[in-house]
Amino acid sequence: MATYYLEPSRTFSEFLLIPNLTTKACTPANVKLKTPLVKFNKGEEPAISLNIPFSSAVMQAVSDHGMAIALARCGGISFIFGSQSIEEEAQMVRKVKGYKAGFVVSRSNLTPDHTLSDVLALKEETGHSTVAITDDGTANGLLLGIVTGRDYRKSRDPLDRPIREFMTPFDKLIYGKSGITLSEANNLIWDHKLNCLPIVDEQLKLETLVFRKDYDEHKENPMELLDANKSYIVGAGINTKDYKERVPALVEAGVDILVIDSSDGYSEYQRETVQYVKENFNVKIGAGNVVDREGFLYLVESGADFVKVGIGGGSICITREQKGIGRGQASAIMEVVEARDEYFRETGTYIPICSDGGIVHDYHVTLALAMGADFVMLGRYFARFDESPTRKLKVGNNFVKEYWGEGSNRARNWQRYDTGGKSKLLFEEGVDSYVPYAGSLQENLDKTLGKIKSTMCNCGSLTLDELKSKARIALVSATSLVEGGAHDVILKESSLSEE
Repeated sequence: MATYYLEPSRTFSEFLLIPNLTTKACTPANVKLKTPLVKFNKGEEPAISLNIPFSSAVMQAVSDHGMAIALARCGGISFIFGSQSIEEEAQMVRKVKGYKAGFVVSRSNLTPDHTLSDVLALKEETGHSTVAITDDGTANGLLLGIVTGRDYRKSRDPLDRPIREFMTPFDKLIYGKSGITLSEANNLIWDHKLNCLPIVDEQLKLETLVFRKDYDEHKENPMELLDANKSYIVGAGINTKDYKERVPALVEAGVDILVIDSSDGYSEYQRETVQYVKENFNVKIGAGNVVDREGFLYLVESGADFVKVGIGGGSICITREQKGIGRGQASAIMEVVEARDEYFRETGTYIPICSDGGIVHDYHVTLALAMGADFVMLGRYFARFDESPTRKLKVGNNFVKEYWGEGSNRARNWQRYDTGGKSKLLFEEGVDSYVPYAGSLQENLDKTLGKIKSTMCNCGSLTLDELKSKARIALVSATSLVEGGAHDVILKESSLSEE
Protein backbone atom coordinates (compact mmCIF):
# COMPACT_ATOMS: atom_id res chain seq x y z
CA MET A 1 0.00 0.00 0.00
CA ALA A 2 1.02 3.66 -0.35
CA THR A 3 3.06 5.43 2.32
CA TYR A 4 1.07 8.09 4.17
CA TYR A 5 2.40 11.21 5.88
CA LEU A 6 -0.44 12.08 8.24
CA GLU A 7 1.29 15.14 9.71
CA PRO A 8 -0.02 18.20 7.78
CA SER A 9 2.23 19.79 5.18
CA ARG A 10 3.30 23.00 6.93
CA THR A 11 4.19 26.41 5.52
CA PHE A 12 6.27 29.19 7.08
CA SER A 13 3.17 31.21 7.97
CA GLU A 14 2.21 28.48 10.47
CA PHE A 15 5.24 29.17 12.69
CA LEU A 16 6.57 31.93 14.91
CA LEU A 17 9.91 32.42 16.67
CA ILE A 18 9.91 32.57 20.46
CA PRO A 19 12.31 35.27 21.76
CA ASN A 20 15.43 34.33 23.71
CA LEU A 21 17.36 36.61 26.05
CA THR A 22 18.65 39.65 24.15
CA THR A 23 22.04 40.50 25.63
CA LYS A 24 23.65 43.91 25.32
CA ALA A 25 25.96 42.47 22.66
CA CYS A 26 22.96 41.51 20.52
CA THR A 27 22.67 44.56 18.30
CA PRO A 28 22.05 44.45 14.52
CA ALA A 29 25.47 46.02 13.92
CA ASN A 30 27.13 42.96 15.49
CA VAL A 31 25.16 40.36 13.49
CA LYS A 32 27.08 38.47 10.80
CA LEU A 33 25.17 36.75 7.99
CA LYS A 34 28.02 34.88 6.30
CA THR A 35 26.94 31.39 5.25
CA PRO A 36 28.38 28.45 3.26
CA LEU A 37 27.38 28.00 -0.36
CA VAL A 38 29.10 24.66 -1.04
CA LYS A 39 29.90 21.54 0.96
CA PHE A 40 32.95 21.31 3.20
CA ASN A 41 34.48 18.94 5.72
CA LYS A 42 34.45 19.48 9.45
CA GLY A 43 37.23 21.82 10.53
CA GLU A 44 37.65 23.29 7.04
CA GLU A 45 36.33 26.42 5.34
CA PRO A 46 33.97 26.13 2.35
CA ALA A 47 35.45 26.99 -1.05
CA ILE A 48 32.68 29.57 -1.55
CA SER A 49 30.64 31.37 1.10
CA LEU A 50 27.96 34.03 0.78
CA ASN A 51 28.18 37.27 2.74
CA ILE A 52 24.38 37.38 2.93
CA PRO A 53 22.11 34.30 2.70
CA PHE A 54 20.40 35.32 -0.54
CA SER A 55 20.40 33.96 -4.08
CA SER A 56 18.19 34.98 -6.99
CA ALA A 57 16.17 32.36 -8.80
CA VAL A 58 17.20 30.66 -12.05
CA MET A 59 14.52 32.50 -14.04
CA GLN A 60 14.26 34.58 -17.21
CA ALA A 61 12.32 37.22 -15.30
CA VAL A 62 14.88 37.48 -12.51
CA SER A 63 18.50 36.54 -13.07
CA ASP A 64 20.47 38.01 -15.95
CA HIS A 65 23.92 39.62 -15.79
CA GLY A 66 22.49 42.89 -14.45
CA MET A 67 20.88 41.18 -11.46
CA ALA A 68 24.01 39.08 -10.92
CA ILE A 69 26.21 42.17 -10.68
CA ALA A 70 23.79 44.02 -8.39
CA LEU A 71 23.32 41.10 -6.00
CA ALA A 72 27.02 40.16 -5.87
CA ARG A 73 27.73 43.79 -5.00
CA CYS A 74 25.52 43.31 -1.92
CA GLY A 75 27.09 39.97 -0.96
CA GLY A 76 24.69 37.43 -2.49
CA ILE A 77 24.72 35.37 -5.67
CA SER A 78 22.60 35.05 -8.82
CA PHE A 79 22.21 31.93 -10.91
CA ILE A 80 21.80 33.16 -14.48
CA PHE A 81 18.87 31.51 -16.20
CA GLY A 82 19.63 28.56 -18.47
CA SER A 83 16.50 28.73 -20.64
CA GLN A 84 18.38 30.54 -23.40
CA SER A 85 21.03 29.61 -25.94
CA ILE A 86 24.36 28.35 -24.65
CA GLU A 87 26.15 31.29 -26.27
CA GLU A 88 23.85 33.87 -24.68
CA GLU A 89 24.16 32.39 -21.20
CA ALA A 90 27.96 32.16 -21.49
CA GLN A 91 28.07 35.79 -22.63
CA MET A 92 26.09 36.86 -19.56
CA VAL A 93 28.61 35.05 -17.35
CA ARG A 94 31.47 36.85 -19.13
CA LYS A 95 29.81 40.21 -18.55
CA VAL A 96 29.60 39.55 -14.82
CA LYS A 97 33.15 38.23 -14.52
CA GLY A 98 34.52 41.14 -16.55
CA TYR A 99 32.48 43.86 -14.88
CA LYS A 100 34.68 44.34 -11.86
CA ALA A 101 38.16 43.07 -11.14
CA GLY A 102 41.31 44.50 -9.68
CA PHE A 103 43.31 43.82 -12.86
CA VAL A 104 41.05 43.76 -15.91
CA VAL A 105 42.04 42.22 -19.22
CA SER A 106 41.07 44.85 -21.77
CA ARG A 107 38.11 43.83 -23.91
CA SER A 108 37.93 47.03 -25.97
CA ASN A 109 40.98 47.36 -28.20
CA LEU A 110 41.74 49.05 -31.54
CA THR A 111 44.76 50.12 -33.61
CA PRO A 112 45.89 53.70 -34.42
CA ASP A 113 44.60 53.21 -37.96
CA HIS A 114 41.03 52.74 -36.85
CA THR A 115 38.72 55.75 -36.82
CA LEU A 116 36.40 57.59 -34.49
CA SER A 117 33.48 55.67 -35.96
CA ASP A 118 35.17 52.43 -34.86
CA VAL A 119 35.54 53.82 -31.33
CA LEU A 120 31.86 54.77 -31.19
CA ALA A 121 30.78 51.41 -32.58
CA LEU A 122 32.90 49.57 -30.02
CA LYS A 123 31.50 51.68 -27.20
CA GLU A 124 27.97 50.92 -28.38
CA GLU A 125 28.77 47.20 -28.46
CA THR A 126 30.59 46.87 -25.13
CA GLY A 127 29.52 49.90 -23.11
CA HIS A 128 33.19 50.67 -22.40
CA SER A 129 34.32 54.28 -22.61
CA THR A 130 38.04 53.41 -22.34
CA VAL A 131 39.70 51.84 -25.39
CA ALA A 132 43.26 50.54 -25.39
CA ILE A 133 45.18 51.29 -28.60
CA THR A 134 47.73 48.60 -29.45
CA ASP A 135 49.85 47.86 -32.50
CA ASP A 136 47.73 44.86 -33.48
CA GLY A 137 44.40 45.78 -31.86
CA THR A 138 44.58 42.95 -29.31
CA ALA A 139 44.45 42.95 -25.51
CA ASN A 140 48.15 42.04 -25.29
CA GLY A 141 49.67 44.02 -28.13
CA LEU A 142 52.27 46.80 -27.84
CA LEU A 143 50.51 49.66 -26.03
CA LEU A 144 50.54 52.81 -28.18
CA GLY A 145 47.89 54.90 -26.45
CA ILE A 146 44.51 55.17 -24.74
CA VAL A 147 41.24 56.69 -25.92
CA THR A 148 38.57 57.92 -23.49
CA GLY A 149 35.54 60.14 -23.91
CA ARG A 150 37.72 63.17 -23.16
CA ASP A 151 39.81 62.64 -26.32
CA TYR A 152 37.10 63.41 -28.86
CA ARG A 153 33.88 65.33 -29.42
CA LYS A 154 31.23 63.57 -31.47
CA SER A 155 29.63 66.85 -32.44
CA ARG A 156 32.81 68.29 -33.98
CA ASP A 157 35.25 65.52 -34.90
CA PRO A 158 34.71 63.79 -38.27
CA LEU A 159 33.83 60.11 -37.96
CA ASP A 160 36.65 59.12 -40.31
CA ARG A 161 39.33 60.83 -38.21
CA PRO A 162 42.13 58.29 -37.44
CA ILE A 163 42.62 57.35 -33.82
CA ARG A 164 46.32 58.25 -33.96
CA GLU A 165 45.34 61.93 -34.30
CA PHE A 166 43.31 62.17 -31.08
CA MET A 167 44.42 59.35 -28.76
CA THR A 168 46.52 60.03 -25.67
CA PRO A 169 49.89 58.60 -26.83
CA PHE A 170 51.95 56.21 -24.76
CA ASP A 171 54.67 58.77 -23.96
CA LYS A 172 52.05 60.89 -22.13
CA LEU A 173 50.54 57.98 -20.19
CA ILE A 174 51.09 57.06 -16.55
CA TYR A 175 51.39 53.29 -16.43
CA GLY A 176 52.30 50.47 -14.07
CA LYS A 177 54.77 47.67 -14.70
CA SER A 178 54.13 43.94 -14.55
CA GLY A 179 54.16 42.63 -10.98
CA ILE A 180 52.71 45.76 -9.41
CA THR A 181 50.28 45.06 -6.55
CA LEU A 182 46.69 46.26 -6.62
CA SER A 183 47.40 48.56 -3.69
CA GLU A 184 50.35 50.13 -5.53
CA ALA A 185 48.25 50.51 -8.67
CA ASN A 186 45.51 52.27 -6.73
CA ASN A 187 48.08 54.59 -5.19
CA LEU A 188 49.26 55.60 -8.68
CA ILE A 189 45.67 56.23 -9.70
CA TRP A 190 45.09 58.51 -6.72
CA ASP A 191 48.47 60.26 -6.90
CA HIS A 192 48.03 61.16 -10.58
CA LYS A 193 44.24 61.63 -10.51
CA LEU A 194 43.66 58.93 -13.12
CA ASN A 195 40.51 57.05 -14.09
CA CYS A 196 42.43 54.18 -15.66
CA LEU A 197 45.96 52.79 -15.19
CA PRO A 198 47.37 50.46 -17.88
CA ILE A 199 49.79 47.73 -16.75
CA VAL A 200 52.52 46.74 -19.25
CA ASP A 201 55.28 44.10 -19.34
CA GLU A 202 58.98 44.60 -20.03
CA GLN A 203 58.33 44.90 -23.78
CA LEU A 204 55.67 47.55 -23.07
CA LYS A 205 52.93 45.17 -24.17
CA LEU A 206 49.57 45.65 -22.48
CA GLU A 207 48.75 43.17 -19.72
CA THR A 208 45.78 44.60 -17.85
CA LEU A 209 43.94 47.76 -16.82
CA VAL A 210 43.09 49.03 -13.33
CA PHE A 211 40.12 51.39 -12.93
CA ARG A 212 39.39 54.00 -10.27
CA LYS A 213 35.68 53.10 -10.29
CA ASP A 214 36.47 49.56 -9.12
CA TYR A 215 38.22 50.93 -6.05
CA ASP A 216 35.38 53.36 -5.35
CA GLU A 217 32.70 50.68 -5.72
CA HIS A 218 34.50 48.30 -3.39
CA LYS A 219 34.75 50.94 -0.67
CA GLU A 220 31.05 51.71 -1.08
CA ASN A 221 30.10 48.01 -1.01
CA PRO A 222 32.28 46.24 1.57
CA MET A 223 30.12 43.08 1.48
CA GLU A 224 30.84 42.40 -2.22
CA LEU A 225 31.08 38.72 -3.16
CA LEU A 226 34.42 38.46 -4.96
CA ASP A 227 36.72 35.69 -6.19
CA ALA A 228 40.50 35.62 -5.78
CA ASN A 229 40.88 37.91 -8.81
CA LYS A 230 38.50 40.51 -7.34
CA SER A 231 35.80 39.62 -9.89
CA TYR A 232 32.18 39.13 -8.91
CA ILE A 233 31.16 35.55 -8.16
CA VAL A 234 28.35 34.30 -10.39
CA GLY A 235 26.37 31.10 -10.82
CA ALA A 236 24.52 29.67 -13.82
CA GLY A 237 21.63 27.29 -14.32
CA ILE A 238 21.88 24.16 -16.44
CA ASN A 239 19.45 21.38 -17.38
CA THR A 240 19.79 17.63 -17.73
CA LYS A 241 19.45 17.66 -21.53
CA ASP A 242 22.23 19.70 -23.16
CA TYR A 243 24.64 19.81 -20.22
CA LYS A 244 27.48 18.21 -22.18
CA GLU A 245 27.46 21.21 -24.51
CA ARG A 246 26.39 23.91 -22.03
CA VAL A 247 28.73 23.19 -19.11
CA PRO A 248 32.02 23.46 -21.07
CA ALA A 249 30.94 26.85 -22.47
CA LEU A 250 29.97 28.17 -19.02
CA VAL A 251 33.20 26.96 -17.44
CA GLU A 252 35.21 28.58 -20.23
CA ALA A 253 33.31 31.82 -19.59
CA GLY A 254 34.44 31.73 -15.95
CA VAL A 255 31.33 30.60 -14.05
CA ASP A 256 32.00 29.96 -10.36
CA ILE A 257 29.19 27.51 -9.62
CA LEU A 258 26.43 25.68 -11.48
CA VAL A 259 22.99 24.54 -10.40
CA ILE A 260 20.64 22.09 -12.08
CA ASP A 261 17.34 23.87 -12.65
CA SER A 262 14.50 21.39 -12.25
CA SER A 263 11.09 21.18 -10.63
CA ASP A 264 11.90 17.68 -9.31
CA GLY A 265 15.53 16.79 -8.60
CA TYR A 266 15.06 13.24 -7.31
CA SER A 267 15.96 11.64 -10.63
CA GLU A 268 18.64 9.61 -12.39
CA TYR A 269 18.96 12.47 -14.88
CA GLN A 270 20.33 14.71 -12.13
CA ARG A 271 22.74 12.05 -10.88
CA GLU A 272 24.18 11.64 -14.38
CA THR A 273 24.51 15.40 -14.80
CA VAL A 274 26.25 15.93 -11.46
CA GLN A 275 28.63 13.05 -12.06
CA TYR A 276 29.51 14.33 -15.54
CA VAL A 277 30.41 17.74 -14.12
CA LYS A 278 32.43 16.25 -11.26
CA GLU A 279 34.36 13.92 -13.54
CA ASN A 280 35.24 16.52 -16.17
CA PHE A 281 35.47 19.97 -14.56
CA ASN A 282 36.76 21.68 -11.45
CA VAL A 283 33.57 23.60 -10.77
CA LYS A 284 30.99 23.38 -7.99
CA ILE A 285 27.43 22.25 -8.71
CA GLY A 286 24.17 22.30 -6.78
CA ALA A 287 21.20 20.04 -7.46
CA GLY A 288 17.49 19.81 -6.67
CA ASN A 289 14.72 20.40 -5.98
CA VAL A 290 13.73 17.83 -3.35
CA VAL A 291 11.36 17.83 -0.37
CA ASP A 292 12.38 14.84 1.75
CA ARG A 293 15.22 12.84 3.25
CA GLU A 294 15.44 10.30 0.43
CA GLY A 295 15.73 12.90 -2.31
CA PHE A 296 18.35 14.86 -0.36
CA LEU A 297 20.58 11.83 0.30
CA TYR A 298 20.29 10.69 -3.32
CA LEU A 299 21.67 13.99 -4.59
CA VAL A 300 24.34 14.18 -1.90
CA GLU A 301 25.57 10.70 -2.78
CA SER A 302 25.57 11.77 -6.43
CA GLY A 303 28.12 14.48 -5.55
CA ALA A 304 26.02 17.66 -5.19
CA ASP A 305 27.79 20.59 -3.49
CA PHE A 306 24.50 22.00 -2.19
CA VAL A 307 20.88 20.90 -2.41
CA LYS A 308 17.82 23.01 -3.21
CA VAL A 309 14.65 22.24 -1.27
CA GLY A 310 11.13 23.08 -2.38
CA ILE A 311 8.51 21.93 -4.88
CA GLY A 312 5.43 23.94 -5.76
CA GLY A 313 5.85 26.75 -3.22
CA GLY A 314 6.85 29.54 -5.60
CA SER A 315 4.39 32.39 -6.14
CA ILE A 316 4.13 31.65 -9.87
CA CYS A 317 4.41 27.86 -9.55
CA ILE A 318 1.32 25.72 -10.13
CA THR A 319 3.02 22.31 -10.01
CA ARG A 320 0.92 21.24 -7.05
CA GLU A 321 -2.42 21.98 -8.65
CA GLN A 322 -1.33 20.63 -12.03
CA LYS A 323 0.39 17.43 -10.89
CA GLY A 324 -0.51 17.02 -7.23
CA ILE A 325 3.12 16.76 -6.07
CA GLY A 326 5.04 18.90 -3.62
CA ARG A 327 5.15 19.71 0.05
CA GLY A 328 4.71 22.68 2.36
CA GLN A 329 8.04 24.49 2.46
CA ALA A 330 8.46 24.41 6.23
CA SER A 331 7.81 20.67 6.41
CA ALA A 332 10.26 20.03 3.57
CA ILE A 333 13.01 22.13 5.18
CA MET A 334 12.60 20.49 8.59
CA GLU A 335 12.93 16.94 7.24
CA VAL A 336 15.84 17.70 4.92
CA VAL A 337 17.72 19.62 7.64
CA GLU A 338 17.37 16.66 9.99
CA ALA A 339 18.84 14.40 7.29
CA ARG A 340 21.62 16.90 6.58
CA ASP A 341 22.63 17.16 10.23
CA GLU A 342 22.62 13.38 10.63
CA TYR A 343 24.78 13.05 7.49
CA PHE A 344 27.22 15.62 8.92
CA ARG A 345 27.51 13.72 12.22
CA GLU A 346 28.16 10.44 10.42
CA THR A 347 30.53 11.62 7.67
CA GLY A 348 31.96 14.96 8.78
CA THR A 349 30.80 16.55 5.52
CA TYR A 350 28.40 19.48 5.71
CA ILE A 351 25.97 19.98 2.80
CA PRO A 352 24.42 23.47 2.58
CA ILE A 353 20.68 23.63 2.00
CA CYS A 354 18.99 26.26 -0.15
CA SER A 355 15.34 26.97 0.68
CA ASP A 356 13.66 27.68 -2.68
CA GLY A 357 10.06 28.93 -2.62
CA GLY A 358 7.39 29.63 -0.04
CA ILE A 359 8.77 33.03 1.03
CA VAL A 360 5.89 35.52 1.25
CA HIS A 361 7.03 37.87 4.03
CA ASP A 362 10.52 38.96 5.07
CA TYR A 363 10.25 37.08 8.37
CA HIS A 364 9.83 33.85 6.41
CA VAL A 365 13.49 34.18 5.39
CA THR A 366 14.49 34.28 9.07
CA LEU A 367 12.29 31.29 9.79
CA ALA A 368 13.86 29.30 6.94
CA LEU A 369 17.33 30.09 8.29
CA ALA A 370 16.29 29.28 11.88
CA MET A 371 14.92 25.93 10.70
CA GLY A 372 18.33 25.09 9.28
CA ALA A 373 18.53 26.36 5.70
CA ASP A 374 21.86 28.01 4.87
CA PHE A 375 20.48 30.42 2.29
CA VAL A 376 17.28 31.14 0.40
CA MET A 377 16.51 31.44 -3.30
CA LEU A 378 13.97 34.10 -4.23
CA GLY A 379 12.19 34.89 -7.48
CA ARG A 380 9.24 37.21 -6.85
CA TYR A 381 11.24 39.19 -4.30
CA PHE A 382 13.95 40.15 -6.82
CA ALA A 383 11.63 40.43 -9.83
CA ARG A 384 10.16 43.63 -8.33
CA PHE A 385 13.37 45.64 -8.57
CA ASP A 386 14.95 47.93 -11.17
CA GLU A 387 17.77 45.42 -11.66
CA SER A 388 15.54 42.58 -12.88
CA PRO A 389 15.47 42.14 -16.68
CA THR A 390 11.71 42.57 -17.16
CA ARG A 391 9.68 45.57 -18.29
CA LYS A 392 8.30 48.13 -15.87
CA LEU A 393 4.69 48.93 -16.78
CA LYS A 394 1.86 51.05 -15.45
CA VAL A 395 -1.30 49.08 -14.84
CA GLY A 396 -4.12 51.25 -13.58
CA ASN A 397 -2.58 53.70 -11.13
CA ASN A 398 0.28 51.42 -10.10
CA PHE A 399 3.66 50.51 -11.54
CA VAL A 400 4.39 46.81 -11.91
CA LYS A 401 7.03 44.55 -13.38
CA GLU A 402 6.40 41.46 -15.45
CA TYR A 403 7.08 38.12 -13.79
CA TRP A 404 6.61 34.67 -15.29
CA GLY A 405 7.54 31.15 -14.26
CA GLU A 406 10.02 28.88 -16.01
CA GLY A 407 7.17 26.40 -16.32
CA SER A 408 5.00 28.84 -18.27
CA ASN A 409 4.54 28.78 -22.03
CA ARG A 410 6.20 32.19 -22.16
CA ALA A 411 9.48 30.78 -20.80
CA ARG A 412 9.35 27.71 -23.05
CA ASN A 413 11.74 25.96 -20.65
CA TRP A 414 10.65 22.42 -21.51
CA GLN A 415 14.07 21.01 -20.52
CA ARG A 416 13.25 21.84 -16.90
CA TYR A 417 10.25 19.52 -16.79
CA ASP A 418 10.41 16.99 -19.64
CA THR A 419 11.36 13.42 -18.76
CA GLY A 420 11.02 11.96 -22.21
CA GLY A 421 12.17 13.35 -25.52
CA LYS A 422 9.55 15.85 -26.70
CA SER A 423 10.86 19.38 -27.07
CA LYS A 424 7.75 21.18 -25.85
CA LEU A 425 5.61 21.68 -22.77
CA LEU A 426 2.53 19.47 -22.69
CA PHE A 427 1.05 21.61 -19.91
CA GLU A 428 2.13 24.62 -17.87
CA GLU A 429 3.56 24.46 -14.35
CA GLY A 430 3.97 28.22 -14.04
CA VAL A 431 1.98 31.38 -14.74
CA ASP A 432 2.60 34.72 -16.46
CA SER A 433 1.93 37.61 -14.08
CA TYR A 434 2.86 41.02 -12.65
CA VAL A 435 4.47 41.97 -9.35
CA PRO A 436 4.30 45.43 -7.71
CA TYR A 437 7.30 47.55 -8.65
CA ALA A 438 9.46 48.20 -5.58
CA GLY A 439 12.41 50.34 -6.72
CA SER A 440 16.10 49.57 -6.29
CA LEU A 441 17.49 46.25 -5.08
CA GLN A 442 19.91 47.65 -2.51
CA GLU A 443 17.36 49.86 -0.76
CA ASN A 444 14.88 47.01 -0.36
CA LEU A 445 17.48 44.39 0.49
CA ASP A 446 18.96 46.60 3.20
CA LYS A 447 15.51 46.83 4.79
CA THR A 448 15.02 43.06 4.65
CA LEU A 449 18.49 42.41 6.08
CA GLY A 450 17.69 44.89 8.85
CA LYS A 451 14.60 42.90 9.79
CA ILE A 452 16.54 39.62 9.78
CA LYS A 453 19.29 41.03 12.00
CA SER A 454 16.77 42.56 14.39
CA THR A 455 14.90 39.26 14.71
CA MET A 456 18.15 37.38 15.28
CA CYS A 457 18.92 39.76 18.15
CA ASN A 458 15.51 38.97 19.64
CA CYS A 459 16.54 35.31 19.42
CA GLY A 460 19.86 36.02 21.15
CA SER A 461 21.90 35.13 18.07
CA LEU A 462 24.74 36.97 16.34
CA THR A 463 25.46 34.36 13.64
CA LEU A 464 23.35 32.01 11.55
CA ASP A 465 24.91 29.00 13.29
CA GLU A 466 23.77 30.43 16.62
CA LEU A 467 20.30 31.03 15.24
CA LYS A 468 20.02 27.42 14.07
CA SER A 469 21.05 26.06 17.47
CA LYS A 470 19.21 28.54 19.70
CA ALA A 471 15.97 29.13 17.78
CA ARG A 472 12.73 28.22 19.53
CA ILE A 473 9.91 27.82 17.02
CA ALA A 474 6.22 27.52 17.80
CA LEU A 475 3.37 26.19 15.71
CA VAL A 476 0.52 28.68 15.55
CA SER A 477 -3.23 28.22 15.27
CA ALA A 478 -5.49 29.77 12.69
CA THR A 479 -6.86 32.11 15.37
CA SER A 480 -3.41 33.36 16.36
CA LEU A 481 -2.69 34.11 12.70
CA VAL A 482 -5.55 36.61 12.82
CA GLU A 483 -4.27 38.00 16.11
CA GLY A 484 -0.83 38.59 14.56
CA GLY A 485 -2.10 41.23 12.15
CA ALA A 486 -3.93 44.50 12.66
CA HIS A 487 -7.39 43.72 14.05
CA ASP A 488 -10.36 45.33 15.80
CA VAL A 489 -9.43 48.79 14.55
CA ILE A 490 -10.40 50.98 11.61
CA LEU A 491 -7.31 51.52 9.50
CA LYS A 492 -6.65 55.05 8.29
CA GLU A 493 -6.15 53.77 4.74
CA SER A 494 -9.87 53.01 4.55
CA SER A 495 -12.28 55.02 2.44
CA LEU A 496 -13.93 56.76 5.41
CA SER A 497 -14.34 60.50 4.94
CA GLU A 498 -12.31 62.78 7.22
CA GLU A 499 -15.53 64.64 7.95
